[in-house]
Amino acid sequence: MSDVAATRKGNAQEHAHGISFNEALLVWMRVAILSFGGPAGQIAVMHRILVEEKNWISEGRFLHALNYCMLLPGPEAQQLATYIGWLLHRTLGGIVAGGLFILPGVFAIMGLSYIYAAYGNVGFVEALFFGLKAAVLAIVIQAVVRVGKRALRNRVMIALAAIAFVAIFFFGVPFPLIIVAAAVTGLVGARLGRPEFAAIEHNGKNSAVIDSMLGEAVPDHVRPDAARTLRVGAVWLALWLVPVFALLIALGSDDVFSQIAIFFSKMAMVTFGGAYAVLAYVAQQAAEYYHWVSPREMLDGLGMAETTPGPLIMVVQFVGFMAAFREASGLSPMLAGTLGGLLATWVTFTPCFLWIFVGAPYIEALRGNKALAGALSAITAAVVGVILNLSIWFALHTLFRQTFPVHGFGLAFDAPVPGSIDWPALALSAAAALAIFRFNVGMLSVLAASCITGVLLRLAGII
Repeated sequence: MSDVAATRKGNAQEHAHGISFNEALLVWMRVAILSFGGPAGQIAVMHRILVEEKNWISEGRFLHALNYCMLLPGPEAQQLATYIGWLLHRTLGGIVAGGLFILPGVFAIMGLSYIYAAYGNVGFVEALFFGLKAAVLAIVIQAVVRVGKRALRNRVMIALAAIAFVAIFFFGVPFPLIIVAAAVTGLVGARLGRPEFAAIEHNGKNSAVIDSMLGEAVPDHVRPDAARTLRVGAVWLALWLVPVFALLIALGSDDVFSQIAIFFSKMAMVTFGGAYAVLAYVAQQAAEYYHWVSPREMLDGLGMAETTPGPLIMVVQFVGFMAAFREASGLSPMLAGTLGGLLATWVTFTPCFLWIFVGAPYIEALRGNKALAGALSAITAAVVGVILNLSIWFALHTLFRQTFPVHGFGLAFDAPVPGSIDWPALALSAAAALAIFRFNVGMLSVLAASCITGVLLRLAGII
């Protein structure tokens, strides 16, 4: 190692350890409290605070970490927080950053689940969530537009998005298969040197390095180490899977707690592409296969997640709560719901720490890899099609009171019954979309106004 490189490495380690743990704790608490608005807003908050304001991490490292997290199953914003926390303060830093990111949402969703389970059929509460669903539909459409503007920058990417949408919406092709196909396409395209698969520029910036506390050197704890990888992997696999197997052995595979543990563990492994893509999978499985919640209740849960800090995938806690609440297995319904919600949260987020602590050292060694960038570009394009599928699925169950299944010739999708249009929901959704797209009204303001409007419509006897 040259003297210059050695000096840069030493400076990086000194600066990283020079950030006091208490200071980092306060910053991660701030990030957690401000983490509204879905993954796009959460990533923007982290970038502003960690890169621009605190100057703790370079632009290049931030974008490289984000690229890796977008390739992983699960919520990329929470995983990005874990990754950066790990870069700055090793494993404990990753646990604190990733844990604090979800903790406010755990308490908020649990409290709202109690209220929903106890009073969900009361007119006032129904009206509140009627307004939420209409606004959530507009927000999901906004997500399609936001991601699409960034990802669909050439005809190849537009084609990938279109193919992904047709495959998942009309033919029910499994989401993991779509992601694998997109990743392979991106890898091949990048290796062939096709410019269409070049790395996506985030926020209009390239990955030029800015001054940062870490610099571009590699601290010791960031270096790949096979023995360490095995130890870390064993610990986090045990934390994740031991409770699952314990439930299976103790309660059997037909018990609701075992089903929650298995389903959300499976979800943690196969749901790539960010929160909205995950929700498409969860919504369809939880509502249509397990019948834990109805499609409208799933929208209510998403409305809760949209209005509280933390990842949108926190809606899994609501789903787990309602599933166990309705099949209490001898426990009081509220206690069963609490345990079901916490179980769903545990098996959803524990693997996120596993992916980061095991994979991040090797990903750090791959900074600048063109094949990885090509895979990311193709996956992001495919995810646009999947989010479009989610928005249409939500629209069907928000704007129409009835749907019917269409099958045959390989097709498998739900179509609306034209005469079942919910006109108040359509009007409220259109108003929410107008506020977001035309007048750039903030998400929380739109959600609040929609909730108030829902209550007023109920008082007026319209809904």
